[in-house]
Amino acid sequence: MSSSPFLTSINEFMQVSRYSQRTIHTYIYWIKDYIRFNKMAHPTKLGGQHVTQYLTYLACQRHVSVSTQALALNAVAFLYNKFLQKPLNDLPEFRKPQRQQKLPVVLTQNEVKLMLKQLEGASYLMAALLYGSGLRRIELVRLRVKDIDFDHLALHIWNGKGAKHRTVTLASELIPLLSAQVSTVAKVLGHDCATDKYVGVWMPDALAKKHPNQAMQLGWQYLFPASRMAIDPQSNLWRRHHVDASGLNKTVKIASQKAGIRKHVTCHTLRHSFATHLLQQGADIRTVQEQLGHADVKTTEIYTHVIKRGGHGVQSPLAYLATI
Repeated sequence: MSSSPFLTSINEFMQVSRYSQRTIHTYIYWIKDYIRFNKMAHPTKLGGQHVTQYLTYLACQRHVSVSTQALALNAVAFLYNKFLQKPLNDLPEFRKPQRQQKLPVVLTQNEVKLMLKQLEGASYLMAALLYGSGLRRIELVRLRVKDIDFDHLALHIWNGKGAKHRTVTLASELIPLLSAQVSTVAKVLGHDCATDKYVGVWMPDALAKKHPNQAMQLGWQYLFPASRMAIDPQSNLWRRHHVDASGLNKTVKIASQKAGIRKHVTCHTLRHSFATHLLQQGADIRTVQEQLGHADVKTTEIYTHVIKRGGHGVQSPLAYLATI
């Protein structure tokens, strides 16, 4: 079914619409699952009632989480609303479950320091950027050399979540390590260019055609390149992609365990910690919102709830017993 002309056309439509490969892969997975659930019937012959039945099946029989069910709904809604141009409108007898808001896991500044001490080289630099600039994991691995603004101590994030661009702060302490990393990238590029099969790094939109030589220029190379070249599945040409984002979570987790941190730590924990520590230092919530790239300040406000809990908010009544 993966070679289905229908699914192929969805893939091409999403590529033209500039969806990320990760989103394309995820949406096609759920669209395929939806079609299988309906015994291979074409989606144009199905409607809201079938979508409701599918979502109910996911929740009641496959026992997927609320977030997974919401992802499946987003994929099927995209299929009808965007691709087929057949809006679903209201789904009969379906009530979208409310996600229970969870407070993010946040490290103390000392815990961040202890964790970073467990890392070295590129691994340290990547973790330090996640925390020091509040980056999402995918934003980090997609950084290119040209995105570093050494003069203004900033990083330029292109096509982040929601296809939005933003500029974030860059810690001056990382300048020497970043300069060394750029030198490493330059050496890798020199080695690649000496290989006949290498055609240059992947470039977005039509820039590759408009500026064919830029794919071989240092500025466009990924800041954290993969360890080896590989065939680009879209073009069947040899390129060097960025490091695998999935491996970074494992690196961070192991480092936190070595540091003796008992919290569940992921790459996103460092982003949560960045936002919380900025607010604790007196940063304006709108500034933090811009740094994180949140579309709605309400999303950023979750960090104020973290600060107001425990010793930063209500004092425990146990403290008063000592005075009695």
